[in-house]
Amino acid sequence: MRPSRFAKFHALAPIAFTALLPSALHAQQTITGQAAFADYTQQKPGIRRKITVADLPEPKPSESVDNGPTLVQRPDGAWPIAPTGFTVQLYAGGDAATPMQRSENKKEIHSPTSGTFVMPRIIHAAPNGDLFVADSQAGSVLVLRGVTEAGKAATISTYATGLDHPFGIAFYPAGANPQWIYIGNATTVVRFSYKSGDLKAAHAPETIVPDLPGYAQLRGGGHWTRDVVFSADGKHMLVSVGSGSNADDPDTHPGEFHRADVLEYTPEGKFVEVYAYGIRNCVGEAVNSITGQLWCSTNERDALGNNLVPDYVTSVKEGGFYGWPWFYMGGHQDPRLMGTHPELKSKVITPDVLVQPHMASLGMTFYPTSQSMFPSQYDGDGFASEHGSWNRANRGGYEVIRIPMKDGRATGEYEDFLTGFVTADGQVWGRPVGVAVGHDGALYVTDDGSRSVWRVSYTGK
Repeated sequence: MRPSRFAKFHALAPIAFTALLPSALHAQQTITGQAAFADYTQQKPGIRRKITVADLPEPKPSESVDNGPTLVQRPDGAWPIAPTGFTVQLYAGGDAATPMQRSENKKEIHSPTSGTFVMPRIIHAAPNGDLFVADSQAGSVLVLRGVTEAGKAATISTYATGLDHPFGIAFYPAGANPQWIYIGNATTVVRFSYKSGDLKAAHAPETIVPDLPGYAQLRGGGHWTRDVVFSADGKHMLVSVGSGSNADDPDTHPGEFHRADVLEYTPEGKFVEVYAYGIRNCVGEAVNSITGQLWCSTNERDALGNNLVPDYVTSVKEGGFYGWPWFYMGGHQDPRLMGTHPELKSKVITPDVLVQPHMASLGMTFYPTSQSMFPSQYDGDGFASEHGSWNRANRGGYEVIRIPMKDGRATGEYEDFLTGFVTADGQVWGRPVGVAVGHDGALYVTDDGSRSVWRVSYTGK
């Protein structure tokens, strides 16, 4: 196996809600064992949990439920909740327009709070500080620029339209002046020529990967998100592709070919290899700037019980096998595929950080050590968005979590960071998807429930 090729952005006056919950900046107890399995009523900023393989229950398919949320408009006074000292602002969106009204908005510059988004998903910062958002259902990519004194996006521009469920966004090559923006569509990877500061694509996209495995027969259309990252040497592009099913055996289901994998290509779109496999749905990819290693934020399988199987956030080894569909979490065999591939059991890699089962871990990022807004305790830590459960009796997720790191390696626990997207009586109004660190040091979070982008800044001790 060849060595890893991976290597290693002043806050404006806040007009928003500042959290008044116990601080996450001091040493705290970590909840372990069975108590670590919790629902939304127990999720509070600053609380840490550590789930291990030893904590996993036996499979109980009879517990499996369809408990998906019915989204409600954000109630008066409802707001995301961050740890003490952090301020949360509504940066863009959050309006009550219908999807049809949104999709018919053809303006190049949108009002930051009127008809902005249909389904905001992944968000990434361009080298010049612009924030690019994939509005997946609308088939468009938007550019959010600047921050007003009220904490709003100064301008919102339509960069490109007519795409097929765009998700992943990557700038290439690395550095201050990339020449291309790569977009991961549901079945293709395309790229646009780009120069720093562009607010609108100058040319039609070039399709460089025309044949990614596409949609699936799963809830919500099924694992269509395709994230894209590049190696530091600029020679390799990694594309995440989720499974086409919950637990179909690829040996007997050809539709699973090159799915539940991270696929490696050249920047020109030539297939190189399956970089890692058995990762059921690596939705968000990120590169750890300290270790240079690829990480994935991953949805695991359903229908084995309330507390099986944990979703996870993990570093990804080249050539590594993560179990799906035959095994999960350190060699536990899926009872639906009992007796298959015993030779793979010893090869299953246990993920670095196990999170609540069914939380639907989506986008992820790392807080740069070069930033100075967040307290130094956050330097190098990971953040991941938990879209929220449907296959669990008591809701879990609907939050952003922090992944504590030490010298670029996960400590094994995770911490509730941004909560409040579910009301006390269980009504869901917000669902976090993407996370990105802006050049101002704030954390930007897309929310396809309230169709918003939230800005989380540190404003006091």
